[in-house]
Amino acid sequence: MSSSLPTQLKGEKIKNAISRFSELLESHPQKSRKAILDEVVIKFDLSPLECEFLHKHFADTKKTENQ
Repeated sequence: MSSSLPTQLKGEKIKNAISRFSELLESHPQKSRKAILDEVVIKFDLSPLECEFLHKHFADTKKTENQ
């Protein structure tokens, strides 16, 4: 049996992943954003496209500020 709900909406997985990322970021400020993102990607079994979305929008912004 699958652990995911068959009636889960298409965007629910990514929405839950973003929510969890936010919670972890608040509760573990010492961890890097990349480490937290990697943890969330594994926990929610995200597709490569979903991973790319998260990394593009939630990775460290310091790199893009200098460009």
